Amino acid sequence: MAAFTVARADGMTIGQLSKVTSVNIETIRYYEKIGMLPVPPRTEGGRRVYGRLETRMLAFIRRARELGFSLDEIRALLRLGGPEKATCGEVKAIATRHLEDIRAKLSDLKKLERLLSKTVARCTGRAAPDCPVIEILDIERAN
Repeated sequence: MAAFTVARADGMTIGQLSKVTSVNIETIRYYEKIGMLPVPPRTEGGRRVYGRLETRMLAFIRRARELGFSLDEIRALLRLGGPEKATCGEVKAIATRHLEDIRAKLSDLKKLERLLSKTVARCTGRAAPDCPVIEILDIERAN
């Protein structure tokens, strides 16, 4: 497969793209490898050249990851056409499922907080064999 060359007025190197979007270079390469980002054109010297589209897509992916969306959820959002083309209804369906997942995790965390709070309150500070925290963490002791 022959590489093609490109001259883009808005062209950035991967390092510049990394700085602009606050995404690690290896993460950018990973997103390209798994198809989250399009493989960019290259210069005659073989350097990747990125533009506004890739910058916007990468910023979109980073922000979605910050909000806890999975790569599959982000992929689904991007398949809808990205931030300019997706309908609100299509995006809402994905976001609603994500919100349900977050609420389930919050519920689990609240249960965990109550259990750990009660266990810590029972802790007297004595030797390990009598420690309630060790007791719930040690699989063999829990049985």
